[in-house]
Amino acid sequence: MGEKVVAMGFDLADRQHHRDKLRQCLEGLARLLAEKRFDRPRNLMGLEIELNLAGPDGMPSMVNAEVLERIASHDFQTELGQFNLEVNIVPHRLSGRVLDQLAEELRTGLSYADRKAMEVDSGIVMIGILPTLTSRDLVPTSLSVADRYHLLNDQVVAARGEEFTIDISGVEHLTCTARSIAPEAACTSVQLHLQVTPGRFAAVWNAAQAVAAAQIAVGANSPFLFGRELWRESRPPLFVQSTDTRPPELQVQGVRPRTWFGERWISSAYELFEENLRFFPPLLPISNDEDPLDVLDAGGVPMLHELTLHNGTVYRWNRPVYGVADGVPHLRVENRVLPAGPTVPDVIANTAFYYGLIRALAEEPRPVWTRMPFAVAADNFDVACRHGIEAFLRWPRAGRGGGAPARVPAVRLVLEELLPLAAAGLDAWGVEPADRDYYLGVIEGRCRRRVNGASWQAATYHRALERGLDREQALAATTRRYCELMRTGEPVHTWPAGLAG
Repeated sequence: MGEKVVAMGFDLADRQHHRDKLRQCLEGLARLLAEKRFDRPRNLMGLEIELNLAGPDGMPSMVNAEVLERIASHDFQTELGQFNLEVNIVPHRLSGRVLDQLAEELRTGLSYADRKAMEVDSGIVMIGILPTLTSRDLVPTSLSVADRYHLLNDQVVAARGEEFTIDISGVEHLTCTARSIAPEAACTSVQLHLQVTPGRFAAVWNAAQAVAAAQIAVGANSPFLFGRELWRESRPPLFVQSTDTRPPELQVQGVRPRTWFGERWISSAYELFEENLRFFPPLLPISNDEDPLDVLDAGGVPMLHELTLHNGTVYRWNRPVYGVADGVPHLRVENRVLPAGPTVPDVIANTAFYYGLIRALAEEPRPVWTRMPFAVAADNFDVACRHGIEAFLRWPRAGRGGGAPARVPAVRLVLEELLPLAAAGLDAWGVEPADRDYYLGVIEGRCRRRVNGASWQAATYHRALERGLDREQALAATTRRYCELMRTGEPVHTWPAGLAG
């Protein structure tokens, strides 16, 4: 949804025309694939981080327009809520000192943005869900002032036809209703992009789906929502429910939600784009003048505007992306699993773990997805979101015999099997060994201490309650302490639990 759109009404003819254009785009994609027109391998990766804005008291600050005006950089953009920003890091080649380069660019950019935010009595917070958010903060008037957000909200609300219900049962139980998609703005994530050739796309996507649960287990950082302690990573259930265009009757019928893990392993990128058209009606029937088939007939490269716009309104945790750079089409896998934060080293550690793992798993002689039912991967993702670093995951047994996936503690799986794979994958990318060891060492440290952002937040919150603070005071104090330690840049597994003093 990064494309600029203008608020407007849509009539029946607009929708029919848009549907026709989507079919043309899909046919155009099929032709591009058949004609092998895609970019050669370049090992390019990209990184986006959604951020929160909070005041010195730890409460959300609805000032993103003012902060962006002061930052004055195209690297920073609005996000859905007025308390959100997004920072985009330019694509890098996955090799050499890329991890340290990313860390330095992030530290520099975020430090500058934080200083600018302080000019309006606010600050940058990298966290999955800001603990101090309340349902009063997530209403239509808190959406960012941009046509595309209000247009998307109008179309999602119209498709649903009634209020959204948020119902999440975890450590505590939260139930509430919303009249807009504003609760989605509570979810701030890291998006990891990898440019891949069509021939490698399926293996990389399947690998990303298989490891999504492990990513969440070690990286969970969203245990609170609207004053309740819920799942260790509460973003996925919130995102599903706050973007759900299905009334209850369609949910019972098994109609798929727009935020979706998926239901099968794939053999080509085309399958995902085709599924997105087959399962999900367009929310934004905005059509471009380009005729993709005419462009192809003339030897050109179509932008496939309608397809990319529609693709941006289907929220897969690993999303297929079509793009054109310098007149050449390419495909990317966009990994949307991880929450933001807690610190720059934590974000880069999560990044290293992901890119290393998918390289190693995609090249295995007997890939993990041939030894594990897709339903197990989906269940693992749910379990990891619920329990975080304490989760038990099912994973195929090592060795030639294989057998049914065995239930194993996530920390043991990561320490004994996944970290060595990630190290081998980073070696295959040509990443500097010292950087590989440092950042994968952060993941190892979390597993050995059984501490990630979510567990630290929960432990600190409960110690605040034990000191006599009420629920709201404890959440605000936890947020302030989190921000203080976040700014030290020390990885979260080294943070002392509890409030200072």
